[in-house]
Amino acid sequence: MGKKIVILNGSPRKAGNTAALTAEFTKGAKESGNTVTEFFLDGMDIHGCKGCFGGKSSRECPCVQRDDMDKIYPAVKECDVIVLATPLYYWNMSGQIRTAIDRLFALEEGDGNLLRGHGRASVLLMAAEGNGFDDVLLYYDHLMEHLKWENLGHVLAGGNGHVGEIEGKPELQKAYELGKSIQ
Repeated sequence: MGKKIVILNGSPRKAGNTAALTAEFTKGAKESGNTVTEFFLDGMDIHGCKGCFGGKSSRECPCVQRDDMDKIYPAVKECDVIVLATPLYYWNMSGQIRTAIDRLFALEEGDGNLLRGHGRASVLLMAAEGNGFDDVLLYYDHLMEHLKWENLGHVLAGGNGHVGEIEGKPELQKAYELGKSIQ
């Protein structure tokens, strides 16, 4: 039986280089019998975390704020793999994905931790104009350690400043193979 995969796509471009990586990953993952649900975060109404510690992880919508995170929480609670897909902005993930990651904290609050552990795994897919991935990889590794998620790997596609520059590059095949490897 396949895995349930959630992609959090933090790119502001629906048809950009990050989208090309997620499309290839999704193709491979579905060929291996997995179910993939993708959330295009830039098109969603997601507010920043208030740091109120008022969440209750066991509620269907654990955060005190009511916005489009209410669509993401149930999918994350049920998934086996979370894919963080994002362009590289100032040596880190985009604001869109970082906001969503911050808001996932509500699943750690209150009456049970439904985010950390639970046999979950993660993948990182990134496109960037340059190749300065060291800082974001350090952050990602710390995040995986904190969440106790297995790091299934990453595809880092540098040299892609303009839409479509990723076409024909080996990172697309790597994203496909990474998706296909999930069983």
